[in-house]
Amino acid sequence: MRSNFVFQEIWVGLRRNLTMTVALVVVVAISLSLLGTGLLFVKQVDATQTYWQGKVQISVYLCYEDSANPDCHGAVTPAQTQALQQRLQSMSQVESVTYVSQAQAWTLYKQAFSNDQSYVSTLKETDMPPSLEVKLNNPSADYNIVASAVTGAQGVDSVIDEMNILDKFYRLLEGLRNAVVIVALILVVAAILLVANTIRLSAFNRRRETGIMRLVGASNFYIQLPFLLEGVIAGLLGWVLAAILLVGVKSLLLNNLQQYFNYNVGLSMGDLIEVVVLTMVVAVLLCGVTSFLTLRRYLRV
Repeated sequence: MRSNFVFQEIWVGLRRNLTMTVALVVVVAISLSLLGTGLLFVKQVDATQTYWQGKVQISVYLCYEDSANPDCHGAVTPAQTQALQQRLQSMSQVESVTYVSQAQAWTLYKQAFSNDQSYVSTLKETDMPPSLEVKLNNPSADYNIVASAVTGAQGVDSVIDEMNILDKFYRLLEGLRNAVVIVALILVVAAILLVANTIRLSAFNRRRETGIMRLVGASNFYIQLPFLLEGVIAGLLGWVLAAILLVGVKSLLLNNLQQYFNYNVGLSMGDLIEVVVLTMVVAVLLCGVTSFLTLRRYLRV
């Protein structure tokens, strides 16, 4: 009987303040979805950095027949390639050197752009330069030393700092993450104020019922419980909408972002579930705690 009364009071409260409830659900959904998006960006940056930490830091591209570099006079010879490889391997700053032929480079290129054949159709294998992929012991400290040792050497077309290219990608994601989190925090504050206002209005509309409950000896918790659950239910409804939006963010934004960065690391379904569960906890705490504190001030029982 008591549980039926509680659920009846929750339904009455949600129905009486329908406009405020809908506004609360929408604000919670938007704030949680933006907060979750920021967390997904954090995971994307961390996963990509972890992946590339064990990969190549310098690519030494060698001359080939169609090279546009005026210092290249035809394709690099095997002797030049071997000399460059030995020079790099003899340096204490270098951990490993791997030779990538034109055929291997072409295979890697086709794999990287397998989702967009327009990039593949415009090139052919002979357009791919061979390269020496160099892994450094300390990329930040050793790059200039190693790059200067091979820049301008016979058979070298160009030297590319892979970590510098990836830093631009990291800064892009971190900038988006910071902007999204700032907006999310602003909306969380708005949601807190809206929850407090909604619960206060609901308690005011039912002040007669709560007065009668006081007179018949109802406990503080029993009087406050319907209002607490109203806030939690509104928060959970907002969380459901936010979860749907987060699935869209991962599928339409982060997954498609991989097309523009070779060997980018995608987020797993486990990462998405972790963020969705975390936003559910935030929703329950946000609405539940705010409702509780508001009732303590408003319902002096």
